[in-house]
Amino acid sequence: MIPGNELLFCALGGSGEIGMNVNLYGCQGKWLMVDLGMTFGMNEYPGVELVFADLEFIETERENLLGVVLTHAHEDHIGAVPYFARDLGVPLYATPFTAKLVAAKLEEAGILGEVELIVVEDLEQFQIGPFGVRYVPLAHSIAEGNALVIETPYGRIFHTGDWKLDDEPQIGTPATAAELTAIGDEGVLALVCDSTNVFNDKASGSEGEVYRGLLEEVRRHEGRRVLVTTFASNVARLQTLGDVARKTGRKLCVAGRSLDRIIAAGKACGYLKKLPDVIDIETAMDLPRDEVMIVATGGQGEPRAALARISEGSHPIKLEAGDVVLFSSRQIPGNEISIGRIQNRLADAGVLVVTDRQSLIHVSGHPGRPELETLYGWLRPRILLPVHGEIRHMKEQARLGLACGIPKAVFQKNGDLVRLAPDHPGKFGEVRAGRLVLDGDIIAPADGDAMVMRRRIAYNGVISVAVDRKGHVEIAALGLPLDEDYADFIEEARGDVAAALGKVKKADRETRIEAARLATRRAATRWSGKKPQVQVLLLED
Repeated sequence: MIPGNELLFCALGGSGEIGMNVNLYGCQGKWLMVDLGMTFGMNEYPGVELVFADLEFIETERENLLGVVLTHAHEDHIGAVPYFARDLGVPLYATPFTAKLVAAKLEEAGILGEVELIVVEDLEQFQIGPFGVRYVPLAHSIAEGNALVIETPYGRIFHTGDWKLDDEPQIGTPATAAELTAIGDEGVLALVCDSTNVFNDKASGSEGEVYRGLLEEVRRHEGRRVLVTTFASNVARLQTLGDVARKTGRKLCVAGRSLDRIIAAGKACGYLKKLPDVIDIETAMDLPRDEVMIVATGGQGEPRAALARISEGSHPIKLEAGDVVLFSSRQIPGNEISIGRIQNRLADAGVLVVTDRQSLIHVSGHPGRPELETLYGWLRPRILLPVHGEIRHMKEQARLGLACGIPKAVFQKNGDLVRLAPDHPGKFGEVRAGRLVLDGDIIAPADGDAMVMRRRIAYNGVISVAVDRKGHVEIAALGLPLDEDYADFIEEARGDVAAALGKVKKADRETRIEAARLATRRAATRWSGKKPQVQVLLLED
């Protein structure tokens, strides 16, 4: 679809879930993409680590796509870049810190020289076809979190990206109330806004408060080895932890490749100038327990990250009874089980676990209701378009915006085509907006045959049936809860298959295969209560 003399919006990801953000703006025959993120595989995708938005719609419009503007460097906003940027064939725009991390991803994928990456060094407007774009710095849990002001012939868009309000951000200088009010004074057609924390009645809190909370918490554990796990991308938190280590007389040790990468990128962009020198793991293990503070990856329960291996005792960093682990991060929905598993292993070893529920050692990077209400008052948009949330989050933000006096709130979800101008704003159509999964080295449809079959096998098991030329039946079952009944089940199932094939001896091949399949499945259901997948191999002369 080619946009006409109008201003359109379409989310391909991030509207209906938290993560996987991909947003499109259409105007005068051209499209502009904002962010190209991914999310992590969950239980519904066995064996899958990464999940992407299906870009089929914009891939068919590739000749009309002008570029991809990246708001910040979190994986749910840039994680899909190395998998799709080359095929999209358009420039990427990013501020320096984000560009550093994107370039590293492109280099790792072997396509750095094949993708144009434009580094936006200042906050001046730059033109991309009919779109005038400028970055507006906002506080978030990463360096260089940015909103976008997008100027179009039909009105000004304020696209928040991920954000919060923070009077003590530790890293970076967010736009002031006066600067945001000035944008509102110029007129904002539509506010496209993060919905993640809309149900929080309190403001998200300041990084300055976290600094004081962490300092107090670490001082409380005199004589103990302290390990802190946090999001590697939170440069402000890393600076805070460096300051806490210095204030408490502890040497700083980091464990995790992503931490090394973020620290290097942060220093290259002028951040983390006051970070203490980092000692290696061997040196850290030789120091008295209360003279070291370790920062480790893995606070979301990632099985290969440093904290998981530390909790298993398979990492060079060793914790003992009486040591303490501070979780300076929130649980991302879906990770509760894996995080709990690590925390239970630590507790079983006598390690004290402290989370943000017990101590002020973490604050969110997303706005609570008071911050949303404040931003509405500064910008005074004519239209509110909630994004970045599950359906319940976006519906609630739409209600909040209307209650705060915004004239129009447009609810949309992935694949909805929304016309913002001219005339009355609202949805007018739909495009494909599915999911893709990275399965091994292959990007495949999340609802494709392979993934559907894998889910069925995971839930119900699988049985293979082979019938030779003489009618002899062999059966092997995997994943059925039969155990001591297995041999009896196999014997009975073989008899059932032979009997079923005897009744259709003169039928065509497909009919006989189906007869064998149904007989096997009925036997399995009779014995186990499960309905496994059944594969039949019929050998004939």
